[in-house]
Amino acid sequence: MKIVINVKKILSPALLLASVAALIGAALLSPKTKSFVEAAADSTSPRSMPLSEKWMVTKVSDGDTITVRQTDGQEMKVRLGCIDAPEIPHGKAPGQTLGQESKKNLQRLVDEADGEVMVSVIDTDRYGRKVGEVFTSVKDREKSLNEEQLTSGMAYFYKKYSNCPNREVFERAEAIAQSKRLGVWTGNYQRPWDYRQQYR
Repeated sequence: MKIVINVKKILSPALLLASVAALIGAALLSPKTKSFVEAAADSTSPRSMPLSEKWMVTKVSDGDTITVRQTDGQEMKVRLGCIDAPEIPHGKAPGQTLGQESKKNLQRLVDEADGEVMVSVIDTDRYGRKVGEVFTSVKDREKSLNEEQLTSGMAYFYKKYSNCPNREVFERAEAIAQSKRLGVWTGNYQRPWDYRQQYR
């Protein structure tokens, strides 16, 4: 489809705007243009972000933070998005109930996959850590470590920072742990975000 607009014949700004709108509308009706626009939109969606290949976990810092290294030696710190685990002792802060247990559970999940994870990065936090969803694959069974930490009651769903593609899955995972009174749901414990505020 070819549309020619003779600008010299346009007498008013309203007519100019109407012509531009018609041009855009016609372009979007073209199947070729429409598929191009949809592909561009999909490419920026977190859901379609490619997973990295063969990141090896070099350290589990706590129940929601790991350090990973790629085969080329590139290293990065990753904060598991949309979850917040009980804090472990740090500096003058004594740590929280279940902080060490949460860390051990995440370490166990990593060990099950011989330390190999896939990371879908969705953000970078103010400390320079990558924030994302982390997965393992053991015997062709994929696990979301974010979800596993929630389902086992080793972390809370972090509503304040919940821009993960699998947000709804994580909310349901927390609800499962809460209904079964697992981990952090065995008592009325202080939330990690409140704890950090206390020791700032």
